[in-house]
Amino acid sequence: MTKQDDPVGEEFRPALIRLLPDLRAFARFLARDPAAADDLVQDTLLRALRNEEQWQAGTSLRAWTFSILRNAWFENRRRAAAQKRALDRVPVEEGAPAGQEHRMEVMGLARAMSHLPRDQQEALVLVGALGFSGEDAARVAGVQVGTLKTRLSRARKALAAQYGGPEEEGTGPEP
Repeated sequence: MTKQDDPVGEEFRPALIRLLPDLRAFARFLARDPAAADDLVQDTLLRALRNEEQWQAGTSLRAWTFSILRNAWFENRRRAAAQKRALDRVPVEEGAPAGQEHRMEVMGLARAMSHLPRDQQEALVLVGALGFSGEDAARVAGVQVGTLKTRLSRARKALAAQYGGPEEEGTGPEP
């Protein structure tokens, strides 16, 4: 038994640090991915430090930490398999537009809203995005209900003009 295997008479943490290259090598063997291996070693070190009092002096620290690493690897594999099974049960929406298209629409709306006065932006966000009633939105904004409705109407008209379409009455949430 080498001094590295049995840190009796020396500190636990320095001995643990000396095991890092071997832990990393074993983790790379198991994970077959350098990034995943590094995550596994980090998880192992956290578990070892958290449970330092469970290590028994006189036993092999190397074997103890390798057992922690191996158990963590199996736990991660079981968790990944369970997540995959759960995701496989989720129905896929057919014909759903790609997320990138939605992101572009949202970015376009954000750009269009940035040209509106701040009070109109606030009215749109409160009523249109957050679903506040006209009365509650007016209370939040600290204005009269009529003022909020005017701001909301002007904001909707300005956005409709920017998007090049006629504003349709009755579209969107009720103020």
